[in-house]
Order: sequence, then C-alpha cells, then structure tokens
Amino acid sequence: MTHKKRIMVGLSGGVDSSVTALLLKESGYPVEAAFMKNWEEEDKTGLCPASVDFADAQAVCDKLQIELHSINFAKEYWESVFTYFLDEYRAGRTPNPDILCNKEIKFKVFLNYARQRGAELLATGHYARNRLQEGEHQLLKGLDPLKDQSYFLHALNQEQLSQSLFPVGHLAKSEVRALAKKAGLPIHTKKDSVGICFIGERKFKAFLNEYLPAQPGDLESDAGKILGRHDGLMFYTLGQRQGLRIGGQKDGDEAPWYVVAKDLKRNVLVVAQGQQHPQLYTSVLTADRVHWIGAEPTAFPLRCKAKTRYRQEDQACWVDVEEDGRYRVRFEELQRAVTPGQSVVFYEGEVCLGGGVIV
Repeated sequence: MTHKKRIMVGLSGGVDSSVTALLLKESGYPVEAAFMKNWEEEDKTGLCPASVDFADAQAVCDKLQIELHSINFAKEYWESVFTYFLDEYRAGRTPNPDILCNKEIKFKVFLNYARQRGAELLATGHYARNRLQEGEHQLLKGLDPLKDQSYFLHALNQEQLSQSLFPVGHLAKSEVRALAKKAGLPIHTKKDSVGICFIGERKFKAFLNEYLPAQPGDLESDAGKILGRHDGLMFYTLGQRQGLRIGGQKDGDEAPWYVVAKDLKRNVLVVAQGQQHPQLYTSVLTADRVHWIGAEPTAFPLRCKAKTRYRQEDQACWVDVEEDGRYRVRFEELQRAVTPGQSVVFYEGEVCLGGGVIV
C-alpha cells in the first residue's frame, strides 16, 4: 500500500483553501486544517471579521469531516511583516505585505507548526504550481492567467517549496467554485477577500493613520506650481489619479493629473497632467533583496521576462548585477508607474525565477 503523506491545509474560510482541503480529502490523504489568526485588533468597520471567516472554515471542516485547529501568529506577524509594512510607508514607498506574509508567516511559522503537528506537507489555496525538475524545486504559474499568484510566492526557497502543495493551481476560478458547489460546501458563493494580508478589507487611509500620523504638505505640479495640499505622502502611489482633489486646476491642459513623484525632503507630492506623461514612464529600475528560487543565474545580463505589479503582462527585459550587489533591470519597452517598494518578479516561460524589491 502506497504511503499517503499527512497534509496540513491552511484554511482561511474562503473558496480556494476550502476546495484545496476537498481535493486532498477526496484523493485519500490524511488531512487536517488550521485557521490562522494573525491580527489581534477588531475590525472597527465590521468588514470581514476573523470570527466570520473562522465560522466558515469550521463549517467546511464539519462538512469534510476533518479536524480544524485555530492558531494565533499575531506576534510573529507584527514583528516580521507589519513593522516592515510601516517602515516602508514611513520611507515613502508602497510595500507589498502579502509577499513577506507568505515568506515569513504561511511558509515559515505556519509550516513549522504543521511539521510539529506531524504533517509532512503544507497545502494552500494559491493559484500556483510546483514541480521537481532535475533536483530543483520550481515554482510555476497557475494555469488560470487571471488568478495566477506566483508573483506573491516568488520569495519562497527550495525547502519551503519542497514541503508545499498548491492543489487548485491547475484549475480556473470558475472550476474551483463549481467543485465547491458540487460538494455542497457552504462557502461556494463567498466573494474573494481583498485588502492587507490577514487584516482584511479596511478603510486604508484611516487604518494607516492609526499607526503613522499623517503629515500633510504641498501638492505641486511638475513645473513647481502649488496646486493644493496632500493628506500625507504615504497615502499616495505613483500613477495615482483618484483622490488628488485638484480636478478644477488646469495648467493649459484639460488632461487629468497623476502622481509622478514624492519629494520626501520637502514633504511635497508632485503631479503632472496626462496619462502618458513622460515622468510616469521608465525603461530601467534597480532592485535589492533579490531572491532566486533555484540556483542564482551564472550568466549576466540575464534575458528573461518580468512584471512590476500583480496581473501585469510579462515584459521582456535584461537583468544584470551592479557593483553594489543590487540588480539593474532594463526593459525592452517603457514601463508605466514603476513603484518603489513593490516587487519586480522574473519569469522564464511558466517558471517563476524569483524577484526583488524595487528601489
């Protein structure tokens, strides 16, 4: 009789992780599930509270007849993810906490918990795939191009990938919902969660302002003309159009205004008119904290593709190492609103090579 490995499923109470548990149970694996609570404070808006998600997770486990554990990693989340999140915003950058959350919480702290509970593998509802190729674990894109989440998993290492499963990675979202409905899972119509990793759907400006007191300042045109006031540089990102409150301002042009720069020294937000304004575009970026999932490439410049934000089409580029150890990425075509603090992620076909943080 073939040994079936014990599997721990990270169950959020959503459709994807629930179908992950369903597929593994139907395949005959010994399955347990765990619901992670990684944020202690209550959601004052009443949106997406952890108690509702836990109840959904419990209902799924009751239906599938698997054990559900409730675990609290709030301390680890604060120390490993949220302090970084605040530091990045304080420095005027726009971080992506989901990437660090996967690396430090789901596939590190939670993976360790799963192993201590006797699980040999950790399974999540991510739309990604992995495979062992010539002794190296590869991270592959999910087959549904609209849901592929390899971008958020690019910081995982060989050990983490070797102990991870992504059972819905070969499915389309519509297929996942259909499987949940067919199995009678009570969450088959539940909407996808959005918002800060583990913190949920919150009014972002009010939430951030609780931890980083805002410092309003001048809002200037690219020509140096003061057009109004901003609420605090941390609330804006490059390429942003909404929320500037300068719609009536014209600079000899009817085109809308977009954020093109943040001047941290003067606490000034710089805007320019036109979606195609040259200051919104660049063909070169610098990245640090670059992580390669497999062996680091030996031949540079590396010809590959990359994306600088989730759901962007892969863009042809060359990657080279600079003298200070950072990486320089040069794109074939101009890229719009490349944002410091976000991640640039590298691909070779369906294989995710790794990535780094845009400086």
